[in-house]
Amino acid sequence: MRSIMKLLVLLSATGAASLAQVWEVGGAGGGGFLPGLSATGPAGSATAGFAPGFALGAVAGQSLYHQLSGELRYTYQRSDLKLSSAGSQATFDGDSHAIHYDLLWHFGTRHSGMRPFVAAGAGVKLYRGTGKEAAYQPLNQFAYLTHTQQIEPLISAGGGVEIPLRPSLSLRVEVRDYVTPFPGQVIAAAPGTQIHGWLHNFVPLVGISYVFAE
Repeated sequence: MRSIMKLLVLLSATGAASLAQVWEVGGAGGGGFLPGLSATGPAGSATAGFAPGFALGAVAGQSLYHQLSGELRYTYQRSDLKLSSAGSQATFDGDSHAIHYDLLWHFGTRHSGMRPFVAAGAGVKLYRGTGKEAAYQPLNQFAYLTHTQQIEPLISAGGGVEIPLRPSLSLRVEVRDYVTPFPGQVIAAAPGTQIHGWLHNFVPLVGISYVFAE
């Protein structure tokens, strides 16, 4: 993960020296959807993961080459912890904070009008359980929803389209997939239960960006 981040920063610095600086800052809102993973053990099986919730984000980027840009992005999500099995459900207040650096390849230039793009990058994601723990929790034969926090490495991939509204203002519509290992301390498997796999967090966003040059 460190080598990936060093490479992204190096590309950014190299590109920044090759052309006039064009910067972009903005904000976005949308939602987050996380398909759960299977928790299997002596008691049977359940689905462990996070409930859908709203997402808010901020972005700061710069043009590196004519069709390549880099951006630093922060995304907050309300993501309650959740267990479900055989019609029963347990939930626990929670949220997450993701920060990552992405490279974006644009199909067209800033003078092309509508600009589709694809994005990929890496960073970290902080998962937090923020609810109040109780002596008894439903479905605790599968896992425990805990008041704790955990940082995991993150891989970011996605795409979207940038639509110019004015010379210095753009509308961005995009979908990101944030992929991390399962946070096994925030949702802790019960003895004998196993939760394997990576979480995919699909985040559709709509935002406004301000573009300016130096």
